[in-house]
Formats: sequence, structure tokens, C-alpha cells
Amino acid sequence: MSSMTELTVERRATLTVASSAPLLVLTNYTLPMVTLPQTAASLGAGPTGPVWILGAIALGLSSVLLVSGGLADDYGRRRVLVAGTGVLAGASVVAAVSTSVPVFVLARLVQGGASAAMLAASLGIVGHAYPGGRERVRASGRYGAMMGLGTALGPLVSGALATVVSWRAVYWLMAACALALAVVSARVLEESRSAMPRRFDVPGVALLSLGVAALVAGVTEGRVGWSRPVVLGAFVVAVVLVGAFVAVERRRAEPLLDLELFRRPAFLVATGGALVVGAAVVGMLSYLPSVLQAVHGLTPLDAALLFCVWSGLSFVASLLTRHVRLGTGARLALGLGLSAAGFAGLLGVGDSLRLPLVVAGLAVSGAGSGLINSSITQLAIDSVPAHRVSMGSGANNTARYVGSSLGAAAVAAVIGAFGWGRGTTITVAACIVLMAVTAVAALATPARARHELP
Repeated sequence: MSSMTELTVERRATLTVASSAPLLVLTNYTLPMVTLPQTAASLGAGPTGPVWILGAIALGLSSVLLVSGGLADDYGRRRVLVAGTGVLAGASVVAAVSTSVPVFVLARLVQGGASAAMLAASLGIVGHAYPGGRERVRASGRYGAMMGLGTALGPLVSGALATVVSWRAVYWLMAACALALAVVSARVLEESRSAMPRRFDVPGVALLSLGVAALVAGVTEGRVGWSRPVVLGAFVVAVVLVGAFVAVERRRAEPLLDLELFRRPAFLVATGGALVVGAAVVGMLSYLPSVLQAVHGLTPLDAALLFCVWSGLSFVASLLTRHVRLGTGARLALGLGLSAAGFAGLLGVGDSLRLPLVVAGLAVSGAGSGLINSSITQLAIDSVPAHRVSMGSGANNTARYVGSSLGAAAVAAVIGAFGWGRGTTITVAACIVLMAVTAVAALATPARARHELP
């Protein structure tokens, strides 16, 4: 076998294993979406319990994503991936045996932190294995496709197992899959790290992690009342800590996040696009199963099957990204435009279930989401220096999951104020406008993003 063939086989194995991480993370992330009523009842949840059952993992994810990216770059991407996957397995066991909301929420928080390590490290591994060119486009498309597939599998597997066995069964399955991925990753992947490692930025890590945690906690608690002291206090703490983080990082020679990156249009679009996708797409669609069940009487499995239209098309579109002969910014804009057009089919879903229109809307939006995932994945690693690909992944995914928390909270607040019918229409319309504006910004992004990097 020639050395070139061996390199190709090695890269494919690396991509296969590394792409399994977002598949597992997104599957796990979406597990409670269609089993929330059963889970909350089994755990004896009070008024705020369901909010935390759904939102705890986003808190864990967003708080440590950027930190995980820095650790992966400086101390070894394979090491961080294996450690995160192992912790996910252990936390899944705790979730499976939980008998109260606090224990389950704590398990989901830990799952979120472990998922952060897996996402940041795995995308860093892909970026290192595929330095650029058409191969990187193909690799980022496959990596992004796993997000769509995971989003499809989570509700489907969770709903099926809840119907046949119990809502707990899927967490045992998640533990087994995570343990298997940890073993395979340790054996198959080669270690990679930055050629210019930095000292561990303790002040930056503490300020950013606690600041983001306070923001997401405030948003999560805000779903059941925005004027409560705990919510206002969390927002004040978040502003103070994030402000202190910016002030400290400007003075550090080796910051956790190089703030100069925000001067680069490609980085701004990658990070801002992820924030919008989290808020407008993930935030809205995470509420869709609740609308379908509460208003139209669908079962968890029915809702999951309908949701699969969106996530299945997202998976397929990501895989086919390499055939779309557009620049990354234009491809992202096309994806946002398709998602916005598809959301138009959901405008009346809070009042009546016009199934053909909803299915068509989910299909078009899903295809757009596939283009979005592959484009943002590529922008996240193209818009940072080659030795900081995991940091780029961490910043991008932090924006995505902070956005998802903000979006879900906004949807809950609007529906709470206006009811299922009018509230759903208002939030869907707002999402369409937000995606359209972001699409215009993506089109204006310079195509020479990589050549601007040092």
C-alpha cells in the first residue's frame, strides 16, 4: 500500500471516529425533548423542574466549551475527547438511575460539560487532519451531517424506548455508546496539539465559565418569570463577570480567547451565525414537540417521527454539501434562506396542524440546516489560525448553545404571554426575520477568510 493510500485510509478513520462525537452529543442533547412529561412526572418535578430537565445540558455545554477548546489545543485533542466521552458515560448512568430532579439535573450538567470537551476536541481533530481545500469541505460536510443525524436519532430513540420500556432506558444505551466511543478513540486516533501551547489562563477560565453559566442559568430560570430576584441577580453577575473577562483578556499575553479574532469578518459570521442558528433554529424547534403534543395530541413517538423530516433532510444536505459550488459564506446564506423559507410553513402550527404544509416546511428548513451546519463547521476552523482550531470550535459551539438557551427562553416567554396559537406565530415570524438578516451578513463576508490569517 502506498504512503498516499495509507494517509487517505488514516484520515478516513480519523474522520469517522471524530464525527461520531457530534453524533453522540446531539443524540444525547435531544433525548428529553419528547419524553419531558414522563420524565418530569417520574422525578416528581415542581413548576421549575421541567425547565431544568430540558435546559441543564445547555448550561453545562456553554459554560466550558471555549475552555475545552483551549485545553484540547494545548494538552492534546485526543486526550480531551477520550476524557469527555468517558465522563459522558458515567453521567449517563447517573441520569438513568436518578430518582429526583436535582440528581437528574446534575447528571445533565455533567453531560453538558463532557459534551463540550467532545465537540471542541473532535472538530479540532478534523481541522488538524484536513488542513484545507476540497477535502476540508467534504470533511466538514460529513462532520456537520452528524449533527443532523444526532438530532434525528435523539427524539426517535428516546420516544421509542419510552414507549416500549421506560424513559430511563435510553440513558443506559447512551452510557454504553459513550464508553465504546472512548475505547475506539483511544485506540484509533493519533494525538495532536498546538505547536505553540500557552499557559493555562486561570483568570480567563474562571471568569468566562462562571459568566456564561450565570447568563444561561438566568435565561433558564427566566422561563418561569423574568422579574424574580434570582433571574435579575444572575444577569447582573453575568454582565460583571463577562465584562471582567474582556478587561482581563485584553491585558494577557496568552489569552484564553484572542479578542482580535472579532476583527475578522469570517470569525464574526461563524460565531454570530452559530448564535442565530442556536436561537432561531434550535431554540424554536426544541419547542415544536411540545406544541405538537400539547395542542394537537400527538404522542412522543409521533412527534419524534415528524421531527425526523427536518433532521433527516439536514443529515442528507450536509453530506451533499461538496456538490454545492459556492463559497462558504454564500453556502451559509443559502442555508439560512432555505431555513427561513421552510419556517414559513410552520406559521400556523400553533392553531391547526396542516400536515402537508408542516412536513414541506420541515423538509425545506432541514435541507437549509444541513448547509448551515457544514458551512459553520468549516468557517469555525477556517477563521482561526491552524494551531487554534479547537479554540475556534469552542467559540462557535459556545455561541450555538448560548443561542439555543436564549431562543428557547424567548419562545417560552412569548407563548406564555400570547398562548400557543398567536405566540407560536410570533416566534416563527421573528426567527424568519433573524435568519434572513444573518443570510445577508453572510453574503457580505470576504471569501478570502483563510488568507487573512497569520
